[in-house]
Amino acid sequence: MIHEVGVEIGGKTISFSTGELAKQADGSILCSMGETSVLATAVADKKPSADRDFFPLSVEYKEKYYAAGRMPGGYIKREGRPADHEILVCRITDRPLRPLFPKDFLNEVQIVISTLSSDRKQPSDVLAINAASAAVTISGIPFHGPVGAVRVGRIDGQFIANPDVDQIEKSDIDLMVAGTVNAVTMIEGSSKNVTEDDVLNAVMFAHDNIKKICAVQSDLKIKCGKPLMSYVGAKTNEEIFNAVKSKFLSEIEKLSDVLEKKAREDAFNDIVVKAQAEFAEAYPDGAKDIYNAVHDIDRDIVRRRIIFDKKRADGRKLDEVRPISVRSGILPRVHGSSLFTRGQTQSMGIVTLGSEKDVQKVDTMNREEVKRFFLHYNFPPFSVGETGRIGGTGRREIGHGILAERALQWTLPEPSKFPYAIRLVSEILESNGSSSMATVCSGSLAFFDAGIPVKAPIAGIAMGLVMEEGKHAVLTDIQGIEDHLGDMDFKVAGTKEGITAFQLDIKIEGITPEIMKEALAQAKEGRLHILGKMNEVISEPNKELSPYAPRFKKVSIPQDKIGGLIGPGGKNIRGIVESTGADVNVAEDGEVSVYAIDLASLEKAVRMVQLSVAEVEAGKIYDGVVKRVMEYGAFVEVLPGKEGLLHISKLDHKRVANVTDIVNIGDSVKVKVLNIDKTGRLDLSRKDAMPAPEAETE
Repeated sequence: MIHEVGVEIGGKTISFSTGELAKQADGSILCSMGETSVLATAVADKKPSADRDFFPLSVEYKEKYYAAGRMPGGYIKREGRPADHEILVCRITDRPLRPLFPKDFLNEVQIVISTLSSDRKQPSDVLAINAASAAVTISGIPFHGPVGAVRVGRIDGQFIANPDVDQIEKSDIDLMVAGTVNAVTMIEGSSKNVTEDDVLNAVMFAHDNIKKICAVQSDLKIKCGKPLMSYVGAKTNEEIFNAVKSKFLSEIEKLSDVLEKKAREDAFNDIVVKAQAEFAEAYPDGAKDIYNAVHDIDRDIVRRRIIFDKKRADGRKLDEVRPISVRSGILPRVHGSSLFTRGQTQSMGIVTLGSEKDVQKVDTMNREEVKRFFLHYNFPPFSVGETGRIGGTGRREIGHGILAERALQWTLPEPSKFPYAIRLVSEILESNGSSSMATVCSGSLAFFDAGIPVKAPIAGIAMGLVMEEGKHAVLTDIQGIEDHLGDMDFKVAGTKEGITAFQLDIKIEGITPEIMKEALAQAKEGRLHILGKMNEVISEPNKELSPYAPRFKKVSIPQDKIGGLIGPGGKNIRGIVESTGADVNVAEDGEVSVYAIDLASLEKAVRMVQLSVAEVEAGKIYDGVVKRVMEYGAFVEVLPGKEGLLHISKLDHKRVANVTDIVNIGDSVKVKVLNIDKTGRLDLSRKDAMPAPEAETE
């Protein structure tokens, strides 16, 4: 039986339908808005793995090219590995759902989402989150949802719910918000240097609409939801927990006096080893439970010290930023570089400038896009003192890179002012919390070092939260242990005036607007502190590009001269490229973009472009090149694509027996244009371009 519900959001109806497609899945939802439709399925393993101590949730999202009436690119003609934007949708779907599964539920859950139809105007990512939530909600899988999601744009001060692609382009805010009826659980987005109040108001606007979406999902559950599946919940071994606490509480409490990350990890592991040895006979199969007991006791101690003693794991105040070190221009041969270190988190930023041919072409389901700026984030295992597999780019690296890319995008100049392709690489060399925000800082510094005329410096900071017994504490610049043991990871990036990117993840069932406002205000204070440290080292972009960076210039030529520049079969423009090594691109309006590896090559290429469209003038002397040699003379190119005859009689003041006695193919020769006939043929003379011989004297 087919069941369907709908809700109007921003003047558009979002519908949820079930009962026709993928009926063997535990939950299946077709979520549509206009002519864009997304199918989400949810399936849970009925038995947990015996040795599993974590919740294995996987979210897969795939855009089918047929949805937009397109063929996949490439030779194979089949959708391949997920594109970056598909991975981002997986992440923003996973993050608001994951905290709402019961803590003791360890059965594997897989959510598979596919875009089946696209009007090429409405992004399907917001439908993916809503469809996934509805699929889980009706499935019988234990879940404290539903979750609703709304994208927020703003044009001329007016908020728009679920804007289309054109409206997103015009918006100064692009915010994806997800949450339950009671609270917001996830935020992801960027903005064009807006205020904290603007962001908060956008979130509240989104949440008003989220409540409506959650309500219709609940209605659908009442109509067709399956009974709650039975499962054996994971349980804490209270006996082992109490035994460990009784014997090792004082030692675990002393971990709070160990402030350095690796030293603390070593001390923690020493306690685990001692506890496992102590209780090996009493609990021969209890090694994992003993580890969990030490972990949970430590977690409670750290959280209570933050709430009641206002003391953090590394001894800082709640609003204190870790020590910052900044260096600029550390790599001599790259186009721009920096090193940003905050506590034990360190990012090296490296900028590479390229020409128009170096832009990134992104082929999506809906259209081909061109990215002039792209950021690549690398997180090797050694950055956290571990070994590990080094291979393809992981989802985490892609997600962190896109977040930092969004944060920095606003500050870049328009292509008309700085027409380079820009690649920024963040090499994470150390990590102990918020390496994505360190990437924002190192990236901004590297922009300055590269001489990119950015609008303003940008810094990022991660905020945390601990809630216990009705009290809460907002933490500035969280480190790894505070992220792991805390309740929130709220990343905020921006200038001293406003915000350019944000990301919120909640491990509890949501936070209040008051807490979010407090976190935004505290984040601004931390951001201003970091910007001050950055400005002490480099406060404005370098005036000159690196000597190793490519040089660029634009030249305008008449449209009717484009053919002359290109030449037959591209001969002329290919000659310029081969002679100078420059990259020459011609637009339909006659604008010629010239990129070269150095200034000398640039100037030579520009000169050749200008000469290629210049008109030959009678009576003028030119530096020509011999192209062909005949018995009666030589054909000399005076301008690109424009040749004339240098007759043997005009080679020299004295009689010449053979043309090759004076010139050969490839020789440079000064010639004067004696005449241009009606058909454009050139009559050239070498002797008229030479000084007259002195009269012989006796």
